[in-house]
Amino acid sequence: MQVVIGEGPIGAALVESPIDKLIFTGSVATGKRVGEAAARRLLPVVLELGGKDPMIVLDDANLEIATSGALWGAFMNAGQTCLSVERCYVHRSLYAPFLEMCRDKIGRLRVGNGIDSEVEIGPMIHAGQLRIVEEQVNDAVARGARLLAGGRRLAELGPNFYAPTLLADVNNDMRLMQEETFGPVLPVAPFDTDDDAVRLANDSQFGLAASVWTRDRLRGEAVARRIKAGTVMLNDMISCFGIAEAPHGGFKQSGIGRTHGELGLQEMVQTKYVDVDLVPAIPKVWWFGYGKEYYRQMSGFVDLLFARGWAAKLKGALRSAGLFRRSTRI
Repeated sequence: MQVVIGEGPIGAALVESPIDKLIFTGSVATGKRVGEAAARRLLPVVLELGGKDPMIVLDDANLEIATSGALWGAFMNAGQTCLSVERCYVHRSLYAPFLEMCRDKIGRLRVGNGIDSEVEIGPMIHAGQLRIVEEQVNDAVARGARLLAGGRRLAELGPNFYAPTLLADVNNDMRLMQEETFGPVLPVAPFDTDDDAVRLANDSQFGLAASVWTRDRLRGEAVARRIKAGTVMLNDMISCFGIAEAPHGGFKQSGIGRTHGELGLQEMVQTKYVDVDLVPAIPKVWWFGYGKEYYRQMSGFVDLLFARGWAAKLKGALRSAGLFRRSTRI
């Protein structure tokens, strides 16, 4: 294995190098460029791209657990993971207490030097990403979202710090709910029915992962089956990436192919099928030498192989018998 450090030109050189397959993790925009370059030489690729992962909190969810999960899912690594919770939909009956509990818990988070063992949230990776987060938050507030916590830079800590942010009354028309944020922001919106929650969760160009929060496992699984995402977790999020046997990847703009698990291993091999004729001395019935009865005989042979029921198979065998003694066979 070799590790090569570099930016765009290094990646471009790798795409053009004599490799058998390319696995790329990054943004949608860069992933598309990688895919286009690979397509020119029919180089197979796996693309693990962006996410806009929804969290659905049903009306029977444990609020204490769900709010703590929402904070960790949205703010872990300052929200800079592809599996971060970037949209949170809460049943209207729990909406107000959910927001209040989240605001209280955010007030107890410690932001600072990530190397400090007592700090929960560190800085963002660079100023450019902080500006993206800031623009999305400001746009949402301008469009009617309520800012309940954060929403500002923490310049006193350093140039790349942004306060953990909680927004209420967001909607899917806002940039914050459609574009990947990749920052410490938790936007929350209410819903009324399970159907509404599924519709809102699927209203995205992304489909990487999602989570459903409920005390009713069967109900949660029913909702999970309807969400268009590569992974859906019940009462947890993000940790699926640490499960070695679980395939990782998404739908729609979130990428192509899978890593991890058996499916991920299969991505790393070239599939070959070797067929061995177990009766090589017998000419094949589909070889040349056709005649007037051939169609009827061959349709019988197909029934012998694939018809349902032994009676149909037996009739097919009788019709196909002439195939093996054709005088016209070449």
